[in-house]
Amino acid sequence: MRFSYLPLLVLVVLIQACSDRPAVSTEETSPQVAFAIAEIEAALIGIDSVSPITLRVQVAGGNLAREGYRIQSAADGITVTGGAAAGAMYGGMELAELIRIGADLTALDVHQAKPFMKRRGVKFNIPLDVRTPSYTDASDAGQENMAHVWDMEFWTEYLDNLARHRYNYVSLWSLHPFPSLVKVPEYPDVALDNVQRSTAEWQENYSLQARGMDDSTLLANPEIIKEITIDEKIDFWRTVMRYGKERNIDFHLITWNIFDYGTAGKYGITDAIDNETTRDYFRKSVTQCFLTYPDLAGIGLTTGENMPGQTTEAKEDWAYDTYARGVLDAAAQFPGRKITFIHRQHQTGALAIADKFKALVDHPDVDFLFCFKYAKAHVMSATKQHYHPKFVKEIAGMKTLWGLRNDSNYHFRWGAPDFVREFLQNIPREVSEGIYYGSDQWVQGRDFLTKEPALSGRLEIDKNWYHWLLWGRMSFDPGVSNERLTAIIQARFPQTNASQLFDAWQQASMVFPTVTGFHWGHVDYRWYPEAVKSRPGPANNETGFHDVNRFISLKTHPLAGNQSVPEFVAQGAQPGRRSPPEVAARLRSYADGALINLANLNPDNNTELRATLTDIRSMAALAYYFASKIEGSNSVALFRAKGAISDQRAAVTSLEQATEDWREYVGLTASQYRNPLWTNRVGYVDWEVLTGWVGEDVEIARSAEFGVDPAGAD
Repeated sequence: MRFSYLPLLVLVVLIQACSDRPAVSTEETSPQVAFAIAEIEAALIGIDSVSPITLRVQVAGGNLAREGYRIQSAADGITVTGGAAAGAMYGGMELAELIRIGADLTALDVHQAKPFMKRRGVKFNIPLDVRTPSYTDASDAGQENMAHVWDMEFWTEYLDNLARHRYNYVSLWSLHPFPSLVKVPEYPDVALDNVQRSTAEWQENYSLQARGMDDSTLLANPEIIKEITIDEKIDFWRTVMRYGKERNIDFHLITWNIFDYGTAGKYGITDAIDNETTRDYFRKSVTQCFLTYPDLAGIGLTTGENMPGQTTEAKEDWAYDTYARGVLDAAAQFPGRKITFIHRQHQTGALAIADKFKALVDHPDVDFLFCFKYAKAHVMSATKQHYHPKFVKEIAGMKTLWGLRNDSNYHFRWGAPDFVREFLQNIPREVSEGIYYGSDQWVQGRDFLTKEPALSGRLEIDKNWYHWLLWGRMSFDPGVSNERLTAIIQARFPQTNASQLFDAWQQASMVFPTVTGFHWGHVDYRWYPEAVKSRPGPANNETGFHDVNRFISLKTHPLAGNQSVPEFVAQGAQPGRRSPPEVAARLRSYADGALINLANLNPDNNTELRATLTDIRSMAALAYYFASKIEGSNSVALFRAKGAISDQRAAVTSLEQATEDWREYVGLTASQYRNPLWTNRVGYVDWEVLTGWVGEDVEIARSAEFGVDPAGAD
């Protein structure tokens, strides 16, 4: 379907001198520009200009990209021009922000912008129902947010925030969503009424491949948290997707395979790869998604999660027979409708995918994209990553979405713009279609951790507004300056010194990439730095806590520029690489800088600012802890290798300090957030239990023996 955009005046705003509220007159508008109007109106409330200024927003096309815009000042006023309604919306929001931060509108010159990345999305593991789970359902985040994802008020607020941050698509990730979303005529009994959540006692940990989440105990103990028919569900999601369109936000469904959750074995459907009924059911379900949802932009899949022992060829044969044929069937019924098809490279091969899916790659109405997990589970590790070079060569001439996973921090309000800017600019542009940002261990729904009643229940994207702003805005324009960001912070917290808050925020937030660049547990279940924890296996112990021995043995990120403890013990400091003591010093410097900047900042009666300052102090305390822990671990390794008693004494001293730093960290964290927290990848996070394990590091140092190294290296 082709669209042409004719010149159209869509908004005139007159700021009247000495008025209580600016007079606003609007002509015919698109929903996107209507949203921009509302943003400008909100920014203008209570503002009086020294002289009348006319503001215009218009759609004009021309040489502007669809999402591009131009802001131009002239004698007769300020004009915002968008290449399409989306560009006019973004230009209008830019103008609203300039008003909020107090920019001199009369001094504006010409400013033109276009997206740095075409697609800027979010990864949303969606807890639809106990019968149709996502990976994240086995966690507090999943259970607490199941009701919210069926609430239109949540989606309107969430999508508005995404638009403000310049995101333009949402990917909903589920193991098998179809029974909760569509009615397949050939399989009518599969469609599910109502929304159910299990009241059974969940296990702490489930399969890392998401198998077994149809446990009979879970399914036999449901509670209905929303009475709703499948037809009403369809109406609900049509409304959500339509609202997304009105904010220039597309929806994609992404699945893992082969899961038959929610079908209850009806019609002989199973998760067997050679089951022809299953293949037919999946194919028709995919087609039905596009028949049911006119605003659904695309669908994507992962092969391999539940295809044990299968070859790449067998996986892709199944994927083509189900998802590809389903999309081709839909495309045949809707010629001209553009469909995005996303195939993750995970657990399969790019060349095999490109060959098998050639019919989709060549189809004029299908936009075929790869998807690649760019930094595994930790974008907060290093600004340069190393997994993709072979993949980039294999897909030359094609495009990919880069999956950016934050499975590092869920509690604290994070914000390190210099890191984000550099990270995004290092992504390979030649094959890049864009990014999606999110987690496999968290649901960005509503905040359920915060104790403060005035803040509890807010959207996570509102609580973590700065975090989400950075990744969205810089994906659109990495040139967003620190000066602009400081002004945005100042407008949010007018009673504080925004420059000091900006610096404190950035320095404290660097604890996560700094420590994970040194202690590289590359996937979520191998390392969760907020809790110093993983599953037991990757920790080489029964608890999952990463003790001194694990801090000695675990490798560093290949491109973070750090030297591991064993390398330092064997070689001494090496030019061009940060030794463990230097990593510790860097962490301590970040924490010192953050606290110095916070020293005279007073939140007064601003509850959100008080919570933000406490989060920054918490991250600084965590940085001190990791600094002392790295120093102590390094000294333990030196003593074991060389036998100097001074190294053992230094280890004990450092690890005793680490224990004190940890207690400060836990005290700050517990003052704001509930405890314990159940996560789906590393189990329970209990600050009291963790504190006991932290103390055991001191005993490891005291009992260390010369010539005995139980840690090993990997």
